Amino acid sequence: MNPRDLPLPLDSLPGITPHRLELLGKLGITTLGELLLHLPRGYVDLSDQRPITALTPGEVQTVQGEIVELDSRSLPTGGFVASAVISDDGVTVLEGVWFNQPYATRRFRYGQRVAFTGKPRWYRDHWQMSNPHVQILEGSGPTRPGVLPIYPLTEDLRADVLRSLIARAVDLHAAAVPDCLPPSLRQREGWPSLAEALRQIHCPTSLAETAAARQRLLYEQLFVLQTALALRRRELSDRQQAPRLPVTPLIDERIRRLFPFRLTQDQNRAIAEVCADLAKDRPMQRLLQADVGAGKTAVAVYALLVAVANKYQAALMAPTEVLARQHAHTLDRYLAHSRVRRVLLTGALTARERREALEGLRQGQIDLVVGTQALAQEGIAFARLGLVVVDEQHKFGVHQRARLRRLGHSPHYLVMTATPIPRTVTLTVFGDLDLTLMRELPPGRQPVVTRWLDPSQRDWLYQQLQAALAEGRQAYVVCPLVEDTGQSSLRSASSTYKELCAGPLRDYAVGLLHGQQEEEVKADIMERFRRREIDVLVSTSVVEVGVDVPNATWMIVEDAERFGLSQLHQLRGRVSRGTSPGFCYLFANPAGDEAAERLRVFLRTSDGFTLAEEDARLRGAGELFGTRQHGTGEIVDLGPGGLQLLERARRDAFEVVAADPQLARPEHAALRRAVFEQYGETLELPEVG
Repeated sequence: MNPRDLPLPLDSLPGITPHRLELLGKLGITTLGELLLHLPRGYVDLSDQRPITALTPGEVQTVQGEIVELDSRSLPTGGFVASAVISDDGVTVLEGVWFNQPYATRRFRYGQRVAFTGKPRWYRDHWQMSNPHVQILEGSGPTRPGVLPIYPLTEDLRADVLRSLIARAVDLHAAAVPDCLPPSLRQREGWPSLAEALRQIHCPTSLAETAAARQRLLYEQLFVLQTALALRRRELSDRQQAPRLPVTPLIDERIRRLFPFRLTQDQNRAIAEVCADLAKDRPMQRLLQADVGAGKTAVAVYALLVAVANKYQAALMAPTEVLARQHAHTLDRYLAHSRVRRVLLTGALTARERREALEGLRQGQIDLVVGTQALAQEGIAFARLGLVVVDEQHKFGVHQRARLRRLGHSPHYLVMTATPIPRTVTLTVFGDLDLTLMRELPPGRQPVVTRWLDPSQRDWLYQQLQAALAEGRQAYVVCPLVEDTGQSSLRSASSTYKELCAGPLRDYAVGLLHGQQEEEVKADIMERFRRREIDVLVSTSVVEVGVDVPNATWMIVEDAERFGLSQLHQLRGRVSRGTSPGFCYLFANPAGDEAAERLRVFLRTSDGFTLAEEDARLRGAGELFGTRQHGTGEIVDLGPGGLQLLERARRDAFEVVAADPQLARPEHAALRRAVFEQYGETLELPEVG
């Protein structure tokens, strides 16, 4: 459901006063649709109601009784405790206690009927509940068994008032909200109507009922997104025409001669899948997902040269100038003796150089261009663009990918990443792409020794590093911050650089690299590091992707708990580029069990795909897509069993689009409106129906 589907003003709801209207506005609620989507953050289960004499310790139960005692006192150890004692038979009692909440019992009075809900424990000679949920009971009747929703609130807005307003909105207006799920799909899959799901969420009778209703709303969100992706995929495959770029035996032989190594089976399989797409007259839309070091760049170079061999232009885009320069350096090495006309288009070009480069692209005098996402800007034109390769796709997002079509007349697209992605993310953010996986590493690659060190081992580590440097090796030292903030104990690249220059590495050349430097400075530092003029490069995570210096076999990561598993895997991948063993050392002080477990997983696992799934398991599916992250709308937390629900929504959505490509059937009217309102502009969906 979309709040815009019910834009009625709040003051049309009985019980809405000007003051309540103002308070709801503080919660971002301005329409009845937004009020209906103000979902509970949790529930209190009132279904297990017992007399005090029948309580069981450690289970959520509800007890009703009269206030027989009120107390508040300071504790000898410091702090404050307030208590309220209730009795349901005049003899047995239960005490509710609130620590450091001096106002907790001011709402009570002697003889008042209340209900306490919580987990009781036996304390000294009576039952006790800490911070119980409280209901003030009217008259002498019992509280209604069931489930009480707990909503996010704002100051001066009482929970019972908000609960009453939402219940009233459900009764009066839930049935009027258009249901995006087609009736035939609801019946087949056993989903309740949207009105019924809203009632079950806001006015439930059991926790099982709320869980099922939330699954239904989550399924609807995923179904709308997957329908949008299915429409985009169909539009690209059915409506757009791309140039055919076939690979002849002669083209294949000429390209393979350029590589100074034998391609792996995974690389050959990926190339076969890419070439099958390029030979068609429909735009290739393929995601090449490779583990660190699996050689995806060689596959990209092969595809780029296929386009050039067919007299078309090709573009390779990277998220940073550092990575763009790395790709240009790799292409220069492979194409040193070829006639492929190429250019590196970055901010370091002079105005004249940039004009000449743009004119060369426009006139078809340049075959191959490497640059950042600035290549997607208006004003850059191509004579015959046949292929666009986007590296580290996860740093661009859906919206940028949709804009890339403006580069030329429906070119083929190969988007790739060396950051393995959990399947949940692949099916959402990249759900409109065909998928190719590469896991096989080239022969001769040595494993990386990975260790988690204690701060007391720092001197020992520097001694080992000095020995490695004396043998001609190079190293990275990666820090989470650029500069010291004065408000954090985290190590910064700038202070670590100064410390190493003045201390343990004073006899070696140390460089400093971070994202705040000018592009020319970063390019110069990386080139000096590549030429071995710098022995140790201190940096932020700017070296996370794309940096390829085979002689750098040491990686030291400071405050490693501040990096995600994928980042750590990428950083470790910087020191497994050649045939010499690599070493990755972590300094970390994780504050919680989750961070510590993440590091332990990293120590025992070197497969990037396994790490990606473990990261998703530890942190939950989490924020898979959102406006800031990927440009595709609301943030969704899939929670337990989310992958199965996502795959179910994807299957159903693609079936609907296959049967009704225009979403023109009457039962799809609400679905079509929701798809185009939420994703039409972002995904550049065609206006159909």
